[in-house]
Amino acid sequence: MSLSIGIVGMPNVGKSTLFNALTHAGAKVSNYPFSTIDKNVGVVAVPDKKLWHLNELLKPKECLPTTIQFIDIAGLVKGASKGEGLGNKFLGHIREVDAVIHVVRCFRDENVSHVSGNVDPLRDIDVVSIELALADLETTEKAISKMDKTVKTDPRHEGKDALEALTKIRDGLREGRNVMEVGLTAEEKELLKSYNLLTMKPTLYVANVDEADLGKEPQMLKAIKGAVGEENVIVVSVKIEEEISELPEDEQGSFLADLGLSESGMESVILAGYRLLNLITFYTIANDKLRAWQALRGTKAPQAAGKIHSDMERGFIRAEVVSYQDLEKHKAMAQLHHHGLVRVEGKDYEIRQDDVVHFLFNV
Repeated sequence: MSLSIGIVGMPNVGKSTLFNALTHAGAKVSNYPFSTIDKNVGVVAVPDKKLWHLNELLKPKECLPTTIQFIDIAGLVKGASKGEGLGNKFLGHIREVDAVIHVVRCFRDENVSHVSGNVDPLRDIDVVSIELALADLETTEKAISKMDKTVKTDPRHEGKDALEALTKIRDGLREGRNVMEVGLTAEEKELLKSYNLLTMKPTLYVANVDEADLGKEPQMLKAIKGAVGEENVIVVSVKIEEEISELPEDEQGSFLADLGLSESGMESVILAGYRLLNLITFYTIANDKLRAWQALRGTKAPQAAGKIHSDMERGFIRAEVVSYQDLEKHKAMAQLHHHGLVRVEGKDYEIRQDDVVHFLFNV
């Protein structure tokens, strides 16, 4: 199943237009707040030049890329944590996703209204961030209240560690820090997974700029990068990206070249989303089908096999692994066997980026 990324932001910042450019799903786009009421869902193939190169080398009958699911979520306004706008529905939808793309408006257009009256990216980021933090504060306070009496009466209760982690988060939120800033250990993060805390989700910011600002760095963009970190910001003109997505594929390259771009903003967004989720890609070829798979970095071979079928994880024997680079060099699997470049790996092997894997298992 594809991991999911929610597209969020204030109303009229370009969320649905971005979603349409990514997915070709035709979500409603309007010049008034809350034109998106129910979430829109689309599944997007991850751009993968190596997969298509493998397809040319191996010539299978079928070639399937891996995918990411994008979800266009209703716009959020101040007071959403208390139910303003479509607050409760919005926050519920965010809880369901694995990561967040926060679209920030950096364009001025008199024909596109702003719910706050004027364009101010840092204010908009603060509105969304504060509402998510307030919702998390409410969640943690309720959970602490529920668990506190039980743990006090039984200090060895299994919920003691979770209570301590929740208390650390609550105190941090009260001081203005989100969940990612309170210094949780890996064990604490695992304990709190079921709470689906909103500010615990990895977040990427998409700065939606005017076409004239592509390749430049206007003050609004500098401000965003200064606030959230340059590495967390992707710059696109969503309007232009939608136009590109509507062109025939063989015309898109020349259109990008005319704009002075080497790749579309949507490709950058998809690949950044993939990195945001800490995913790697590995490949399998079986029954004349070449396929890309996604796995969290650090996934061991049996669990990677389980992404193909649960029986393969249960009956895992070993994995025969070659690197994409070796396959590209020698052109054929038979040559890799001849040169001793096929590795045999066991249950403790961590699947690596670009591995080409054949899993052996008992049925």
